[in-house]
Amino acid sequence: MGAPKVEGIDFPRREIILVADPRAYRVILEADPDDGGFVVRIPAFPHAHTQGETVDDALANAREVIELEIEVAIEHGEELPAPDADVPVRVERVIVNPPAA
Repeated sequence: MGAPKVEGIDFPRREIILVADPRAYRVILEADPDDGGFVVRIPAFPHAHTQGETVDDALANAREVIELEIEVAIEHGEELPAPDADVPVRVERVIVNPPAA
């Protein structure tokens, strides 16, 4: 099927790009006490990580890493991790007393 035709008007062909529903993934930002900024972990993609000088930078970099991970997974025919942004998360602190050396 070609582009639509109307007398005197030439319509360009349009490419149809299929887009899946958006997925939301959890990211964990931790302040980097040594270098400043934030280190980002992405639980759904455990081998992927990034960083950023500000929260906005860190989140933008996380989005880029996730998009690249998804692209590679699709190219290799792998299943994408399930979205996990809505999974409840609780962060606690545990204090331990290591034995004296």
